[in-house]
Formats: sequence, structure tokens, C-alpha cells
Amino acid sequence: MLFSINFSTQAAVLFQQGRLKIDRFKCPDWPYLIDEASEYCPPAVHFNLTAGRGKFSLKTGRKSREWIFRKLDEVDRIANETQTPYINLHLEARNADFPEIPIDSTLPSHQEMIFSQVISDVETVVSRFGRQRIIIENVPYRPSGHVLRPSVEPELISKVIEQTGCGLLLDIPHARISAQSLGIDETEYFNRLPVHRLKELHFTGVQNLNGWLQDHLPALEADWKRLDWALERIRQGEWPRPWLLAFEYGGVGEKFTWRTSAQEIEIQGNRIYRQVNPI
Repeated sequence: MLFSINFSTQAAVLFQQGRLKIDRFKCPDWPYLIDEASEYCPPAVHFNLTAGRGKFSLKTGRKSREWIFRKLDEVDRIANETQTPYINLHLEARNADFPEIPIDSTLPSHQEMIFSQVISDVETVVSRFGRQRIIIENVPYRPSGHVLRPSVEPELISKVIEQTGCGLLLDIPHARISAQSLGIDETEYFNRLPVHRLKELHFTGVQNLNGWLQDHLPALEADWKRLDWALERIRQGEWPRPWLLAFEYGGVGEKFTWRTSAQEIEIQGNRIYRQVNPI
């Protein structure tokens, strides 16, 4: 299993100085940032693609279809040039996409509407890349947020992966946030996900900031315990070994200014590398 961390200036300097051990820099699908990260270490690209919002519906007009084909061609080019083996899709439907569905809905009819849209979007991408190259990421649900509750129900996620044949990108903090928001025991929530299709792992700390469960933060004791638990599932052979674990701390741009500490990157990044390296 390889280890990556979000690309940032701080992480790049630490890596160049030999103070940070990683296998890849995790990057968004921004060409300029991919080029910059490539000067230090091979990048692993995380694509800004969604399933459940109708972005890849081929039932739209000609111009929209042309945009879809161009977008997927660009994704293919980036994935091939960076040797990123999987194309990720975030499984999410938002209230802006389904204004008739309450954010906390548990109605089967609403679940089916969202499921149908997710399947439509996934199948469009699958038809371009094949099922084996697609991984579906769980997203965080917060009752005061924008993601509709059915998007994070473990049964819906499992049904999508089972029907499409895609893999799972398990985002540990996203799962913890969703479980807490749903009032479900964290371990139970993880166990109800399709972890037998695990292909990639993401990890950061989760903290309650003024009533908002926020990830992309340094890991605290509860976070380390959950990472240790997940890695033990892999060591024991209960979960498949993913190709990559990404520590999604730090980054570039204004939203990461207050949460990109070189000290945290060095200490926590190297701690995770030591945990991942033997697996």
C-alpha cells in the first residue's frame, strides 16, 4: 500500500529536505498543480467528479454531451500521464439537485430517485473507462449541510457498488461524520459499507468546530484509534489491501491557509507512513 499526502508548499519543502516520507503527492485535477507536484514526487490525482447530481446525464442536449465527452477525455489524459490507476466519483446528491427531497429524508421513493440518478451517472463514466477503473467515494452527511441523507446510507452505497461493479474509495473521516450525523455507531456504519470492494483509503482528523464536524484537520486520539482499527482490518485480511492511503491534510489556496502546518505534516505524515509501510 502506497502513502500519499495532499500537496502543499510546506509538504514539498519537507519532502525535498528528506524530512517527510511519502510515495506520492495527492493532487486535485488541476494541471498547474499536477505539474508543480511532479517536480518533487509522482502525483496521485483525485478527480472532482460526482455521481448523483446529473452531471454525466447523456439525456441532456448536444452541448452537454459534448462537454461530458471532452471532460472524460481530459480525465483519461491526466490519469494516464500521472499513472493514477483509478477514476474516483463522489457519491452525492444535493438539495439543489433534488429540491423536492428534504435533506434528512428516509422515504424509499426518495432513495430510489437518488439511486437511479447515481446509477445513470456512474454508468456513463463506466462506459468510458470500464468498471475496474472506477472507484466510488463516500461523502460526509450533516443535517445542516447540502448532501441529501440517502447519499450516505450504507445500503444505497452498497447497492450502487454491487450493481455497477465498481470499487470503494473509503474516506474514513467522511464515514465518521456521517455515522455521527445519522446517530449510528461508527463501527456499525463501517461494517455496513461494501468494504469488500475497498481500493483506496483517505484519512484526516475530525473536529467539532462550533457545531460543524470538520475534517481535513490534524488527527486527534479518536482519529488515530479509528485509523489503527481500519489498518488492522487490512492486516488481518478482513478488508482488501488498497493501492493507496491518502492523508488529506494541508493543501494550497485560501481554504487551507489555516490548516496547513509544516509541523503537523512532518509529525503526523511520518507516523502514518510508518504504519502503512509494512502493509
